[in-house]
Amino acid sequence: QVQLVESGGGSVQAGGSLRLSCAASGSIFSIGTMGWYRQAPGNQRELVARIDSGGGIYYAGSVRGRFTISRDNAKNTVHLQMNSLKPEDTAVYYCNAAVTLVTRQTGAYWGQGTQVTVSS
Repeated sequence: QVQLVESGGGSVQAGGSLRLSCAASGSIFSIGTMGWYRQAPGNQRELVARIDSGGGIYYAGSVRGRFTISRDNAKNTVHLQMNSLKPEDTAVYYCNAAVTLVTRQTGAYWGQGTQVTVSS
């Protein structure tokens, strides 16, 4: 019904930058909050940043000032610009979206994840 496809992960040295993108497609009527989560080995999945349909933004304290989330409502996409990356940012990053389908059913959907590796 809904697919979230992420791109932009990879390997970078500490201090470098990466830009993640996530595109939603399918039987979408509207999208509410979109966000990025991450999960490092042995850790729980944690919220990195989220943006609601009106542009309201939240950042986790560990990334505030380094990461920037943005969205394009017309294209159903969300982006995460990651600057000044640190080794502790290494994780699989997941896109999440609260979607209302054309049937007016609502649900939360996840992307497949994209690996981000930051070396020291």
